[in-house]
Amino acid sequence: MDALTDQVRQVRSFNRRVTQRVGALQEEYLSRRRSLGASRVLWEIEPDGTDVRSVRARLRVDSGYLSRLLRTLEAEGLVRVRASTDDQRVRVVRLTAAGRAERAELDRLSDDLAGSLLEALDEPRRDRLVEAMTTVERLLSAGLVEVTDEDPTSDDAQHCLDAYFRELDERFEGGFDVGRSIPADATDLVEPAGLLLVARLDGRPVGAGAVKFHGTEPAEIKRMWVAGRARGLGVARRILSDLERQARDHGATTARLETNRALSEAIALYRSTGYVEVPPFNDEAYAHHWFEKDLRA
Repeated sequence: MDALTDQVRQVRSFNRRVTQRVGALQEEYLSRRRSLGASRVLWEIEPDGTDVRSVRARLRVDSGYLSRLLRTLEAEGLVRVRASTDDQRVRVVRLTAAGRAERAELDRLSDDLAGSLLEALDEPRRDRLVEAMTTVERLLSAGLVEVTDEDPTSDDAQHCLDAYFRELDERFEGGFDVGRSIPADATDLVEPAGLLLVARLDGRPVGAGAVKFHGTEPAEIKRMWVAGRARGLGVARRILSDLERQARDHGATTARLETNRALSEAIALYRSTGYVEVPPFNDEAYAHHWFEKDLRA
Protein backbone atom coordinates (compact mmCIF):
# COMPACT_ATOMS: atom_id res chain seq x y z
CA MET A 1 0.00 0.00 0.00
CA ASP A 2 1.53 3.32 -1.07
CA ALA A 3 1.47 6.44 1.12
CA LEU A 4 -1.43 8.15 -0.72
CA THR A 5 -3.63 5.05 -0.54
CA ASP A 6 -3.00 4.79 3.18
CA GLN A 7 -3.80 8.49 3.63
CA VAL A 8 -7.07 8.13 1.71
CA ARG A 9 -8.02 5.20 3.93
CA GLN A 10 -7.33 7.26 7.06
CA VAL A 11 -9.34 10.24 5.77
CA ARG A 12 -12.33 8.00 5.06
CA SER A 13 -12.05 6.47 8.51
CA PHE A 14 -11.94 9.95 10.04
CA ASN A 15 -15.02 11.02 8.06
CA ARG A 16 -16.98 7.97 9.23
CA ARG A 17 -16.09 8.58 12.86
CA VAL A 18 -16.96 12.28 12.76
CA THR A 19 -20.33 11.82 11.03
CA GLN A 20 -21.20 9.09 13.54
CA ARG A 21 -20.08 11.05 16.59
CA VAL A 22 -21.78 14.37 15.76
CA GLY A 23 -25.05 12.75 14.70
CA ALA A 24 -24.92 13.79 11.06
CA LEU A 25 -26.48 10.47 10.02
CA GLN A 26 -29.60 10.97 12.10
CA GLU A 27 -32.75 11.86 10.20
CA GLU A 28 -33.61 14.41 12.91
CA TYR A 29 -30.41 16.24 13.86
CA LEU A 30 -30.21 17.01 17.60
CA SER A 31 -33.76 15.59 17.85
CA ARG A 32 -35.22 18.78 16.34
CA ARG A 33 -37.43 17.22 13.62
CA ARG A 34 -35.16 18.31 10.77
CA SER A 35 -31.96 17.28 9.02
CA LEU A 36 -28.47 18.63 9.67
CA GLY A 37 -28.70 20.45 6.32
CA ALA A 38 -31.78 22.41 7.35
CA SER A 39 -30.23 23.29 10.70
CA ARG A 40 -27.08 24.52 8.97
CA VAL A 41 -29.22 26.89 6.90
CA LEU A 42 -30.61 28.43 10.09
CA TRP A 43 -27.08 28.99 11.36
CA GLU A 44 -26.05 30.80 8.17
CA ILE A 45 -28.75 33.48 8.36
CA GLU A 46 -27.44 36.76 9.76
CA PRO A 47 -29.50 39.01 12.08
CA ASP A 48 -30.50 41.39 9.27
CA GLY A 49 -31.06 38.60 6.75
CA THR A 50 -28.79 37.00 4.17
CA ASP A 51 -28.76 36.84 0.39
CA VAL A 52 -29.81 33.31 -0.61
CA ARG A 53 -26.86 33.17 -3.01
CA SER A 54 -24.50 33.81 -0.10
CA VAL A 55 -26.05 30.97 1.90
CA ARG A 56 -25.59 28.63 -1.06
CA ALA A 57 -21.95 29.71 -1.51
CA ARG A 58 -21.12 29.23 2.16
CA LEU A 59 -22.72 25.78 2.35
CA ARG A 60 -21.55 24.74 -1.15
CA VAL A 61 -24.89 23.18 -2.05
CA ASP A 62 -26.81 23.35 -5.32
CA SER A 63 -29.67 25.81 -5.69
CA GLY A 64 -32.33 23.11 -6.00
CA TYR A 65 -31.41 21.46 -2.70
CA LEU A 66 -31.22 24.82 -0.91
CA SER A 67 -34.63 25.82 -2.30
CA ARG A 68 -36.15 22.63 -0.87
CA LEU A 69 -34.58 23.30 2.53
CA LEU A 70 -35.86 26.87 2.53
CA ARG A 71 -39.38 25.77 1.61
CA THR A 72 -39.32 23.31 4.51
CA LEU A 73 -38.16 25.98 6.93
CA GLU A 74 -40.78 28.43 5.62
CA ALA A 75 -43.49 25.82 6.14
CA GLU A 76 -42.32 25.51 9.75
CA GLY A 77 -42.60 29.26 10.17
CA LEU A 78 -38.89 29.66 10.91
CA VAL A 79 -37.81 31.80 7.93
CA ARG A 80 -39.20 34.20 5.34
CA VAL A 81 -37.77 34.49 1.83
CA ARG A 82 -38.49 37.74 0.01
CA ALA A 83 -37.06 39.79 -2.83
CA SER A 84 -34.51 42.39 -1.74
CA THR A 85 -35.82 45.94 -1.50
CA ASP A 86 -32.68 47.09 -3.36
CA ASP A 87 -32.80 44.54 -6.18
CA GLN A 88 -35.90 42.49 -6.97
CA ARG A 89 -33.72 39.83 -8.61
CA VAL A 90 -32.01 39.06 -5.28
CA ARG A 91 -33.77 36.87 -2.72
CA VAL A 92 -33.09 37.46 0.96
CA VAL A 93 -33.86 34.98 3.75
CA ARG A 94 -34.64 36.20 7.26
CA LEU A 95 -35.35 34.44 10.53
CA THR A 96 -38.78 34.87 12.07
CA ALA A 97 -39.19 35.22 15.83
CA ALA A 98 -39.80 31.46 15.95
CA GLY A 99 -36.67 30.95 13.84
CA ARG A 100 -34.54 32.99 16.23
CA ALA A 101 -35.85 30.98 19.17
CA GLU A 102 -35.19 27.72 17.33
CA ARG A 103 -31.64 28.71 16.48
CA ALA A 104 -31.01 29.61 20.13
CA GLU A 105 -32.17 26.13 21.09
CA LEU A 106 -29.96 24.60 18.42
CA ASP A 107 -27.02 26.57 19.82
CA ARG A 108 -27.73 25.21 23.31
CA LEU A 109 -28.00 21.62 22.07
CA SER A 110 -24.86 22.01 19.95
CA ASP A 111 -22.94 23.28 22.97
CA ASP A 112 -24.12 20.23 24.90
CA LEU A 113 -22.99 17.93 22.07
CA ALA A 114 -19.58 19.61 21.89
CA GLY A 115 -19.27 19.31 25.66
CA SER A 116 -20.04 15.60 25.47
CA LEU A 117 -17.09 15.14 23.08
CA LEU A 118 -14.80 16.61 25.72
CA GLU A 119 -16.26 15.32 28.97
CA ALA A 120 -15.04 11.77 28.48
CA LEU A 121 -11.42 12.95 28.18
CA ASP A 122 -9.00 14.20 30.79
CA GLU A 123 -7.64 17.74 30.42
CA PRO A 124 -4.46 16.91 28.44
CA ARG A 125 -6.47 14.84 25.96
CA ARG A 126 -9.12 17.59 25.66
CA ASP A 127 -6.38 20.06 24.81
CA ARG A 128 -4.95 17.68 22.22
CA LEU A 129 -8.37 17.11 20.66
CA VAL A 130 -9.19 20.83 20.42
CA GLU A 131 -5.74 21.60 19.00
CA ALA A 132 -6.11 18.82 16.43
CA MET A 133 -9.59 20.05 15.46
CA THR A 134 -8.25 23.58 14.98
CA THR A 135 -5.53 22.26 12.69
CA VAL A 136 -7.95 20.11 10.70
CA GLU A 137 -10.40 23.01 10.29
CA ARG A 138 -7.69 25.32 8.94
CA LEU A 139 -6.32 22.70 6.55
CA LEU A 140 -9.80 21.88 5.25
CA SER A 141 -10.50 25.60 4.85
CA ALA A 142 -7.36 25.98 2.75
CA GLY A 143 -8.78 23.50 0.26
CA LEU A 144 -12.04 25.47 -0.01
CA VAL A 145 -10.46 28.77 -1.06
CA GLU A 146 -11.36 29.74 -4.62
CA VAL A 147 -9.30 32.25 -6.63
CA THR A 148 -10.94 33.88 -9.67
CA ASP A 149 -10.57 36.87 -11.99
CA GLU A 150 -12.59 39.83 -10.73
CA ASP A 151 -13.94 43.10 -12.08
CA PRO A 152 -11.93 45.68 -10.08
CA THR A 153 -15.08 47.77 -9.64
CA SER A 154 -17.13 44.96 -8.03
CA ASP A 155 -18.15 45.11 -4.38
CA ASP A 156 -15.82 42.24 -3.42
CA ALA A 157 -12.88 43.79 -5.24
CA GLN A 158 -13.49 47.15 -3.58
CA HIS A 159 -13.79 45.44 -0.19
CA CYS A 160 -10.35 43.87 -0.65
CA LEU A 161 -8.70 47.04 -1.95
CA ASP A 162 -10.18 49.18 0.82
CA ALA A 163 -8.99 46.69 3.45
CA TYR A 164 -5.55 46.64 1.82
CA PHE A 165 -5.23 50.44 1.94
CA ARG A 166 -6.46 50.54 5.55
CA GLU A 167 -3.87 47.99 6.60
CA LEU A 168 -1.08 49.89 4.88
CA ASP A 169 -2.20 53.08 6.61
CA GLU A 170 -2.08 51.31 9.98
CA ARG A 171 1.27 49.59 9.46
CA PHE A 172 3.35 52.13 7.57
CA GLU A 173 5.30 54.65 9.56
CA GLY A 174 3.54 57.93 8.83
CA GLY A 175 0.50 56.21 7.30
CA PHE A 176 -0.37 55.64 3.65
CA ASP A 177 -1.76 57.96 0.99
CA VAL A 178 -2.79 56.13 -2.17
CA GLY A 179 -2.30 59.35 -4.15
CA ARG A 180 1.45 59.25 -3.47
CA SER A 181 1.81 55.63 -4.61
CA ILE A 182 2.33 54.36 -8.16
CA PRO A 183 -1.22 53.92 -9.51
CA ALA A 184 -2.97 50.66 -10.26
CA ASP A 185 -6.42 51.97 -11.17
CA ALA A 186 -9.41 49.97 -12.36
CA THR A 187 -8.43 50.55 -16.01
CA ASP A 188 -4.97 49.12 -15.25
CA LEU A 189 -6.47 45.92 -13.82
CA VAL A 190 -8.59 44.69 -16.73
CA GLU A 191 -7.47 42.91 -19.87
CA PRO A 192 -5.33 43.64 -21.79
CA ALA A 193 -3.66 46.08 -19.38
CA GLY A 194 -3.76 43.74 -16.39
CA LEU A 195 -6.09 41.84 -14.11
CA LEU A 196 -7.22 41.47 -10.51
CA LEU A 197 -7.67 38.17 -8.68
CA VAL A 198 -9.92 37.74 -5.64
CA ALA A 199 -9.80 34.78 -3.27
CA ARG A 200 -13.01 33.68 -1.54
CA LEU A 201 -13.69 31.37 1.38
CA ASP A 202 -17.30 30.40 2.09
CA GLY A 203 -18.35 32.93 -0.53
CA ARG A 204 -16.64 35.84 1.25
CA PRO A 205 -13.60 37.71 -0.14
CA VAL A 206 -10.45 36.94 1.87
CA GLY A 207 -7.63 37.98 -0.43
CA ALA A 208 -6.62 39.78 -3.59
CA GLY A 209 -3.71 40.43 -5.89
CA ALA A 210 -3.18 42.22 -9.18
CA VAL A 211 -0.78 42.28 -12.09
CA LYS A 212 -0.07 44.91 -14.76
CA PHE A 213 1.08 43.58 -18.13
CA HIS A 214 3.71 45.24 -20.33
CA GLY A 215 4.08 42.72 -23.14
CA THR A 216 7.51 41.09 -23.01
CA GLU A 217 8.68 43.67 -20.46
CA PRO A 218 8.53 42.76 -16.76
CA ALA A 219 5.03 42.38 -15.33
CA GLU A 220 4.20 44.32 -12.16
CA ILE A 221 2.68 42.47 -9.19
CA LYS A 222 0.45 44.83 -7.18
CA ARG A 223 -2.15 44.96 -4.37
CA MET A 224 -1.29 41.71 -2.59
CA TRP A 225 -3.57 41.38 0.46
CA VAL A 226 -5.00 38.56 2.61
CA ALA A 227 -7.56 38.95 5.40
CA GLY A 228 -6.38 38.13 8.90
CA ARG A 229 -8.74 35.16 9.26
CA ALA A 230 -7.32 33.55 6.12
CA ARG A 231 -3.62 33.99 6.86
CA GLY A 232 -1.72 30.76 7.24
CA LEU A 233 -3.91 29.00 4.66
CA GLY A 234 -1.54 29.55 1.73
CA VAL A 235 -3.86 32.09 0.11
CA ALA A 236 -1.16 34.65 -0.69
CA ARG A 237 1.06 31.97 -2.21
CA ARG A 238 -1.79 30.76 -4.42
CA ILE A 239 -2.65 34.27 -5.59
CA LEU A 240 0.99 35.06 -6.33
CA SER A 241 1.43 31.82 -8.29
CA ASP A 242 -1.69 32.54 -10.36
CA LEU A 243 -0.52 36.08 -11.08
CA GLU A 244 2.85 34.78 -12.26
CA ARG A 245 1.13 32.25 -14.52
CA GLN A 246 -0.99 35.01 -16.03
CA ALA A 247 2.10 37.15 -16.55
CA ARG A 248 3.83 34.28 -18.41
CA ASP A 249 0.72 33.71 -20.52
CA HIS A 250 0.84 37.37 -21.54
CA GLY A 251 4.45 37.18 -22.68
CA ALA A 252 6.42 38.31 -19.64
CA THR A 253 9.59 36.48 -18.64
CA THR A 254 10.12 38.51 -15.46
CA ALA A 255 7.88 39.64 -12.60
CA ARG A 256 8.69 42.67 -10.49
CA LEU A 257 7.30 44.06 -7.25
CA GLU A 258 8.23 46.48 -4.53
CA THR A 259 7.26 46.47 -0.86
CA ASN A 260 7.60 48.31 2.42
CA ARG A 261 9.88 47.13 5.23
CA ALA A 262 6.87 47.01 7.60
CA LEU A 263 5.39 44.11 5.59
CA SER A 264 7.70 41.42 6.92
CA GLU A 265 5.34 38.57 6.05
CA ALA A 266 5.19 39.69 2.42
CA ILE A 267 8.96 40.00 2.23
CA ALA A 268 9.34 36.45 3.59
CA LEU A 269 6.79 35.16 1.05
CA TYR A 270 8.57 36.77 -1.90
CA ARG A 271 11.98 35.46 -0.88
CA SER A 272 10.61 31.96 -0.29
CA THR A 273 9.00 31.87 -3.75
CA GLY A 274 12.11 32.78 -5.72
CA TYR A 275 12.13 36.56 -5.76
CA VAL A 276 15.57 38.17 -5.57
CA GLU A 277 16.17 41.65 -4.17
CA VAL A 278 17.43 44.07 -6.81
CA PRO A 279 18.27 47.80 -6.99
CA PRO A 280 15.26 50.16 -7.18
CA PHE A 281 13.59 50.08 -10.60
CA ASN A 282 10.93 52.74 -9.87
CA ASP A 283 10.29 55.70 -7.59
CA GLU A 284 7.55 54.17 -5.41
CA ALA A 285 7.34 56.50 -2.38
CA TYR A 286 6.59 53.74 0.13
CA ALA A 287 9.06 51.09 -1.06
CA HIS A 288 12.16 49.94 0.80
CA HIS A 289 12.68 46.66 -1.08
CA TRP A 290 12.48 45.88 -4.80
CA PHE A 291 12.24 42.27 -6.03
CA GLU A 292 12.44 40.42 -9.33
CA LYS A 293 11.74 36.84 -10.38
CA ASP A 294 12.67 35.01 -13.57
CA LEU A 295 9.41 33.41 -14.71
CA ARG A 296 11.18 31.05 -17.09
CA ALA A 297 12.52 28.95 -14.23
